[in-house]
Amino acid sequence: VSVFAKYEGRITAIEVEVGQRVQAGQILVTLDDAATRFALEQAQVDRVTADLLLEARKIELEQANSTFRRSEALAARQSISRQDLENASTARNSAANALAQARQNVVKADLGVRIAQERVDGLVVKAPIAGTITTLAAHVGDMVLARLDSVLENQKLLSITDTTTLVIDADVAETNIGSLSPGLTGEAVLDGISDRPFAIEVLRIAPVASLEKGTVTLRLSLRDPPDGIRPNMAARIRIAQRAGDTSR
Repeated sequence: VSVFAKYEGRITAIEVEVGQRVQAGQILVTLDDAATRFALEQAQVDRVTADLLLEARKIELEQANSTFRRSEALAARQSISRQDLENASTARNSAANALAQARQNVVKADLGVRIAQERVDGLVVKAPIAGTITTLAAHVGDMVLARLDSVLENQKLLSITDTTTLVIDADVAETNIGSLSPGLTGEAVLDGISDRPFAIEVLRIAPVASLEKGTVTLRLSLRDPPDGIRPNMAARIRIAQRAGDTSR
C-alpha cells in the first residue's frame, strides 16, 4: 500500500523507519499547516458565536410570548386595539422564526467545526493496514501535497507491505501452459533461504502471454513460508503437472 498525505502540509515528525512492523491505525507521519489550524480556531469561534446568538433568540422569543399574552388579555378587555394584538402576534412569530434560524446556524457551525477538525486530524498520517515499512520517502521539513496532487506527482510518503499475504508471480514457458491449471500444488525455495522449502498452490494463470518472452505468468499462494521472507526475493518453483511428472 502506498501511503499519501490526505492534505497538504509540512512534515514535522516521522515515527517509523524502513523495516519496522506497524499496526493499522498507528501514527506514521505528522504534518503541520498553519492555515488548517487557523481554520479550526475560526470554526470554533463561529460555534461559540452561534451559541450566544441562539441564547439571545430564546430570550427574545420568551419576551415576545409574554408580550403577546398580555396583549391577548388586554384585547379581551378591549383595552388595546385589534391592530396592537396583531402586531404582538407578528412579533412573536418573527421571534420564533429567528430562533429557528439560530438553531440552524448552530447546526451549520457544528458542521464547520467537524470539517475543520477532520482536516486537522488529517495532518496525522496513520497506517491503513498492518504490515512492514518497505520504502520511506518522507523527510522532516518536506512540504507535501494533498492526496490527489500527490498521486498525480507520485509523491508518496512511504509504502507498507503486508508480508502475511505475499504471493509468487512466476513466468513459465507457454509450451507448458496446457498441463497447468489453478489448484495444482508444488514447492518453492527462496534463493536467500535455500534450506527451508515450502508448499505453493497455483491461484490463477494470466490470460495473456508475454509476446517478448514467450511465457505465461502464474500467481502462486504460499503455505507456511519461512521467517525472513521479503518482497521481491527470488524463488525457484517446482509444480506437479500430473502424477509422476513435474515442471520447473
